[in-house]
Amino acid sequence: MDVLSDAVAAMRTGRPHSSRRDKHAPWGMRFAASEGAGFHVVLRGSAWLLPATGRPVAVGPGDVVFLAHGHGHALASGPDAPLEDVRPGPDDRWPEPPRPARESEPDTVLLCGAYRLDRSRSHRLLSELPEVVHLPAQVGTHRSLRAAVELLGMELEDRQPGADAIVTSLLDTLLLYILRAWWLRERGAGQDRGWSAALADPAVSAALRAIHSEPARPWTVAELGARGGLSRAAFARRFTALVGEPPSAYLTWWRMTTAGRMLREDTLPLRQVAERTGYTSEFAFAKAFKREYGLAPGQYRRSAGRPASGSDASADSTRPTAQP
Repeated sequence: MDVLSDAVAAMRTGRPHSSRRDKHAPWGMRFAASEGAGFHVVLRGSAWLLPATGRPVAVGPGDVVFLAHGHGHALASGPDAPLEDVRPGPDDRWPEPPRPARESEPDTVLLCGAYRLDRSRSHRLLSELPEVVHLPAQVGTHRSLRAAVELLGMELEDRQPGADAIVTSLLDTLLLYILRAWWLRERGAGQDRGWSAALADPAVSAALRAIHSEPARPWTVAELGARGGLSRAAFARRFTALVGEPPSAYLTWWRMTTAGRMLREDTLPLRQVAERTGYTSEFAFAKAFKREYGLAPGQYRRSAGRPASGSDASADSTRPTAQP
């Protein structure tokens, strides 16, 4: 299994959205803080990113900026340009940009997009990202990312049948390309640390893939270490140092994260959710889930707008006695 893809899927909720914006100087857009993440791409011209903290960032043609933590920020033609608030609608979509009053070519053409995220299950990999990920356009670098940007720009410029599904898929693809480009850049610069180093470490990455591919398996630390050719003690030290917690703690966290996603997105009986996340009974699973989320599984499912399964009520109301 792909740990990077899983890390994104664990947090993503709802549908992403994006828009193409043509701008004539002076211009400025201010985006309020949110639970999601956003990106901006300069297709033509230039812009200044004004983060919530830190210095303004000059953004040139082809540059991509990604803001992972939902902090408020602005994008403008210059550091001192007047700013206009961009307010999302009831469905969290940004309003369509007004038609430009001028017939001349815009000074700047932008792609702007946003993703809805569940911050309560923020994966450590995304939590370690800097406030602003700036990927400057450089010849021969991040070719897949550039291709995805070009395709997205074409779809937003000329809407054709099927555009809604294509744009959604391209936005999901673009997010993964952005994260991959950041990871490869960190690795190439010799700045591996934390999760960047964990993904590059053969022993730790092998254990992570095993956990993600088979969360229901009763893994032991020794078995996970053997996947990377390390003794139990050496593996436990290396995993804890890079990931930030012991292997058993991460396994439990990933099982509960997987369970939460199943309850949000599927109508599987609670018994099957428990089995697929390594618990031998619904009651043992319900106890572990409530300890992690503060809600019983059935309550959590209903709060996410999913219909309850037949076993939800009994698991919610029965006091569990078994341990996972």
